[in-house]
Amino acid sequence: MSSTSTQLPAAVTAGDVFGGSTASERKDPGGRRSRGVRRALVWLTAGAIAFVMTYPFLWLVSASLKPQSQVFDNRLWPRDVQPGNYAEVWREAPILRWLMNSVTVGLAAATAVTLSSAFIAFGFAYFRFRGRNALFGLVLATMMLPGVVTMVPTYLVWNELGLATTQVPLWGMNLFGSAIYIFLLRQFFLNLPRELFEAARVDGVGYLGLFWRIAVPLSKPALIITFILELRASWTDLVRPLIYLQDSALFTLPRGLKVVLDQFGQGGEMKWTVVLAASVISTVPMIIAFFLGQRYFVQGIATTGRKG
Repeated sequence: MSSTSTQLPAAVTAGDVFGGSTASERKDPGGRRSRGVRRALVWLTAGAIAFVMTYPFLWLVSASLKPQSQVFDNRLWPRDVQPGNYAEVWREAPILRWLMNSVTVGLAAATAVTLSSAFIAFGFAYFRFRGRNALFGLVLATMMLPGVVTMVPTYLVWNELGLATTQVPLWGMNLFGSAIYIFLLRQFFLNLPRELFEAARVDGVGYLGLFWRIAVPLSKPALIITFILELRASWTDLVRPLIYLQDSALFTLPRGLKVVLDQFGQGGEMKWTVVLAASVISTVPMIIAFFLGQRYFVQGIATTGRKG
């Protein structure tokens, strides 16, 4: 049996194969050093920006673990750690109940707006009909309408339905979709190969089947990013809970934090450790949710704007 020897091209050396310096790098060590300096500067700049962006949260966590007398000393590492501040929060306020209310309202709001917006967006992306672009432009125009303009009429509607003092107004309007999410999901649906839908139509799949069996599975990143964004918006919403929620048993975390701030903050008992510890408790769940969906979050942002 004859053996065939494989030789590397003359321009490729062992150093190229095993990760060593290439011939061009050996000939130009100054260029290699300049690239290393630029790379180091990029990393240093990114690190500095990351530190500036995370500093407020780091300060919040640090201050929540300090004694009352050291809260505002601006040290990121407390001299005296006092984890009992968190136990005091649980004693002074029904944090667990408020947390569960926020989870319930947030999941309902995020699920409702994701499904309704996706359904509307699929209609704009798939169907071709007269006036489609004008109607879509009208939907986008609603983003220019300030929320305070519709606040009173919306309250009157919920009051007539007898739901003005319940949690339903905090998520019920999401059943009709959101313009920004409709736009985002439509852009994603436009990227899907139309041939898939046409082939499914030939096989007898209905329009609802096209949406559930093709569009939704292929659009998971965009749906997840919509879900996360709305979950965050609902989690941090204070205006609507202030308007609709009167019973403390129905309070969400932002509404409950307002109570904690009034009682223990400026004008109250001035126990800022309780306020800060409660703020950390309300912030951590959103950080966890973001990291769990980070891969889909980045993928959804990167792919939604490729096709108009």
